[in-house]
Amino acid sequence: MEKPVLELAGVSKRYDQLVAVDDLDLDLQRGEFLTLLGPSGSGKTTTLMMVAGLQQPDAGSITLNGASVARLPPYRRDIGMVFQSYALFPHMTVRRNVAFPLEMRGLARSEIAHLVDEALALVKLPDHGDRLPRQLSGGQQQRVALARAMVYRPALLLMDEPLGALDKKLREQLQLEIKRVQRERGISVLYVTHDQEEALTMSDRIAVFNRGRIEQIGTPEELYDRPATRFVASFIGDTNFLSGRVVSSSDGVCGIETAAGRIQALLRQPVAVGAPATVAVRPERVVIAAPREGGSGLAGTISDIIFLGTARKYVVRLADGTECVVLRQIGDPAFDFTVASVVLLSWSSAHATAFPD
Repeated sequence: MEKPVLELAGVSKRYDQLVAVDDLDLDLQRGEFLTLLGPSGSGKTTTLMMVAGLQQPDAGSITLNGASVARLPPYRRDIGMVFQSYALFPHMTVRRNVAFPLEMRGLARSEIAHLVDEALALVKLPDHGDRLPRQLSGGQQQRVALARAMVYRPALLLMDEPLGALDKKLREQLQLEIKRVQRERGISVLYVTHDQEEALTMSDRIAVFNRGRIEQIGTPEELYDRPATRFVASFIGDTNFLSGRVVSSSDGVCGIETAAGRIQALLRQPVAVGAPATVAVRPERVVIAAPREGGSGLAGTISDIIFLGTARKYVVRLADGTECVVLRQIGDPAFDFTVASVVLLSWSSAHATAFPD
């Protein structure tokens, strides 16, 4: 297997009594788009800053292409960086901004011109070279920042909330543009965001941070469908949580008795029979149906229906007062239901996960 571009081993960082990053192990493969996802203060940006050389770890090692970068200043680490603030030189044209890192490396003018043209074409700004940053939109400025960060083809590209200052529609457009550029160039990217949808859209793998540690790392599909902890299940996507007590356990599936009825779910962590547990199930995995004789599931009453354009969200109040959300696309037979309809909710145990309480 090819050696990772980036490796962090046992990396820790403290600020007085606050442990910002706690004994972190992480690797980034060549050409991979790896996102550090988590709430504010979870340690993701501190990790990025240590990789960049803007902060020093208190313990552990950081290697880039197999070589330690612990003693190297940021400008010698062969790393490109893009931040939420575009950090463009306001008095320089777009072309000069993109050319700047090449000029600092002493490349010949002809080579600089070729590489700048190539970078601007890649971010779809081939005709904007003579403009000043103030003559560009926010999205265009961020494209210039991206072009400047990758023009000298660094071993690693770091991106810290680069789309945070943009409106939703432009942010979604640039997500796809950044992913396209990354794939075309085969760039290795370490990306920081607190936006779960952004992480799911762009990443090959996602590392979910919580209190300085990684709770789970995996593909977007793995994290969404098979969360390892309750925190991951709650942080990524919308989730229903139902509490109860384990009454049976066999072959990785447990039965849980809740105040609203008995349900089944997969076990991701050991839970003893008789112990309290919480089941997580995604709204789109819940089947909503009219009550029928002999039917199994949790009975409830629809308390609200929310129109979302392509889908409707049903809020169902169960017998114990717990609210469970069901998501159904337009055209589903469930649209016959109205507020106050009595319904039965069910799901496959393969689509629900149980965690120790």
